[in-house]
Amino acid sequence: MRSRYEDWEPRRVREQIRSGAIASPTAGMCAGYAQGNLVVLERELAWDFLLFCQRNPKSCPLLEVADAGSRTFPIFAPDSDIATDIPKYRVYENGICTGEYAEVVSMFESQGRELVSFLIGCSFSFEAELMGAGIPVRHIEEGRNVPMYDTGIPCIPAGRFTGNMVVSMRPIPHELVPAAAAITASMPRVHGAPVQIGYPEAIGIKDISRPDYGDAVTIMEGEVPVFWPCGVTPQAVVMNSKPEFAITHAPGHMFITDVKNVCLKL
Repeated sequence: MRSRYEDWEPRRVREQIRSGAIASPTAGMCAGYAQGNLVVLERELAWDFLLFCQRNPKSCPLLEVADAGSRTFPIFAPDSDIATDIPKYRVYENGICTGEYAEVVSMFESQGRELVSFLIGCSFSFEAELMGAGIPVRHIEEGRNVPMYDTGIPCIPAGRFTGNMVVSMRPIPHELVPAAAAITASMPRVHGAPVQIGYPEAIGIKDISRPDYGDAVTIMEGEVPVFWPCGVTPQAVVMNSKPEFAITHAPGHMFITDVKNVCLKL
């Protein structure tokens, strides 16, 4: 199932998101352009989170950090508005998700709160490369959100931030697994190579039919579940570390950039 917005330019899609016309997960949109995960924290915690990303580059490959108080990523999307250009946001208070929102402008404008926004690479960015090589991407075929799972793989702590890796899963025909691994390994800024192939229980996943985030997808005969680091990891870390305030994207609802995926290859 092709995305209706597969051939659209990122700026046009962001305008539609900003107006409320698009509220769905962004998988398959703007083929060829990088998508990113969002984490927004109060300035006092920005250094700790920057260190966390540097120490955990597979699950948190950092693309850009906005200036404190800014609502734009000037390198990856110069005309963007961080507070309006994602289809769905989540707000966390003391590690608890207190709501989902179509925009978070008022939270950026809150008196006494200076926010720093982090753009983190997303595995949606390598999906166009997979499909271009004839490798199926099941959640796009089925019009669903990618399945994502909590794992027992610990991240390296930094300051306030600690927790385990979250992974995304794509069923791959067994004969195409080496190609999928090689293609994604060439894109470390959007999570890179898989961390597990074929054995979900080895990383603490008890029931592959029940993802912790996103939607379950069909795994056909002859296919192998392949697991990549996922940008929902920061959300799990936020819940575990309990900062007083944080904003993230909702799982599957990404920030679409103006930068081509080929620019993020080795």
